[in-house]
Formats: sequence, structure tokens, C-alpha cells
Amino acid sequence: MAGLYRDTGVVLRVHKLGEADRIITLLTKKHGKVRAVAKGVRRTTSRFGARLEPFGHVDVQFYPGRTLDVITQVQTVDTVAAGLISDYQRYTTASAITETADRLVSEEGEPVLRLYLLVLGALRALAGGERDASLVLDAFLLRAMAFAGWAPALTECARCGEPGTHPAFSVQAGGMMCGRCRTAGAVHPSPETLALLVALLHGDWEVAEASGQGARRDANGIVAAHLQWHMERQLRSLPLVERRGRDSDGQTRPGTVPATE
Repeated sequence: MAGLYRDTGVVLRVHKLGEADRIITLLTKKHGKVRAVAKGVRRTTSRFGARLEPFGHVDVQFYPGRTLDVITQVQTVDTVAAGLISDYQRYTTASAITETADRLVSEEGEPVLRLYLLVLGALRALAGGERDASLVLDAFLLRAMAFAGWAPALTECARCGEPGTHPAFSVQAGGMMCGRCRTAGAVHPSPETLALLVALLHGDWEVAEASGQGARRDANGIVAAHLQWHMERQLRSLPLVERRGRDSDGQTRPGTVPATE
């Protein structure tokens, strides 16, 4: 069939369409964000309805349509979704990851390979269960903001650019601020919190996993506030994320996201 194309992608979200169809939003390896119709997938007789659920990592064949492409074939690449849907914390964390990716990509059909790899890597880390879900989420959000050009300044002053460790963090200014540039309303993260943020941004998991729960809570709040400032509205899924994780001593404790500004 002329015009058919294939790609590998992660299912970001699904919407009902009519009585039996769904609109599937995927983040694909070669074509970026793609919205396509999956016909008849809500029927019990559907051949691939179960494969087109959120977080699914699939190989898809598309037929270009007038407004939306049509999905004609689907094959599962791996079972990453199976490790997410049965655990509330992992499920809500994965939902925040896919919603962030969906919001960050406004243009459909434009390749965003770096973001695709970030999403897939984060979902695989969650499904594996070897890393704390809260740390995985904040690492993803920081790197996704870097992809969008919103990375907070952590090792230099956001206003004057002076390198070094500075005492204050301002969401409005874009990150850490030196004593001369500090503005009213800035927060003062502890050195451990700042070290954790730097570690998460750069993938230093040895430092990240050695952090205490207090530093993780403060990092949660800073990352969430920074993301919300740039997106101009909060993610719907982020307040539902259960901030519960293993401390550096191996104990599991509940956590909350504190206000930072």
C-alpha cells in the first residue's frame, strides 16, 4: 500500500473516538509525536487493542490519512508497561513522565530522538524497580527541561553567570543566585539538595541514591515548581504521584512535595 510507514514508539495517551475506535498519541523514534486512529480497538475482538495502552513500547505501521493517520499493524517491542500498571507509585510516576513529554512536543511529525530516548529510559528504569521512582521522575523532568531549553542554573548564578555554589534558588530567575543577585522570595536549598539536583541532571546515580529523604523532598518541590513556571500550568498527573522512596539507609518512607516559592 502506497504511503505506509513504520516506526517504533511509546504510547503517551489514548482517547475514545466514536463507539469502537481510539485516538492514540505516540512519541516515536523517527517521526516525533504522532496522533493516529486505531479502528475497532475497543471491541473485544480487536487484534491489537491491548498493545495500544499507555506506556506501551510498540512497533507500529501507519497509513497517512487526511487529518489523522490510521494504525494498521502493531507489534509489542518489549513489556515495559507490564511493570508499571500494577504498582500505584510507578503508574502515577509514568503518567507524569508521558504527560510531560506530550506537553513538551507541540509540533507533530518533527523528530525528537533525544526526548524519545529519555522517555523510554525513564519508563524502563521505573519498570525495573531498581531505582527509587521519585528520583527517576525528577531526573527525567530535569533532563526533559534541558531538552526544552529550561534547565535550571545549578552551578552558576542564573542572573550574572558567576560560577560556583550559590545560596539561593529562584524559579523566576531560572536557578541558583549569588548573594548579590538574590531576589526576594528565593528559597535556600541545603548543599545536599543542590548536590542531588546536579546529580540527577547529569545522571550521577551514586550521589543521588546516597541522598537523604529531606534533600529528596526539597528537590521534588524545586523541580515541580521550576517545571510549572515554564509550562505556565501544573501537570494534571503530578499531584497524584506518590512521593515515597528508599532513603540512603535503605528504609522506605513517605514523602510530600513542599512549596518552594
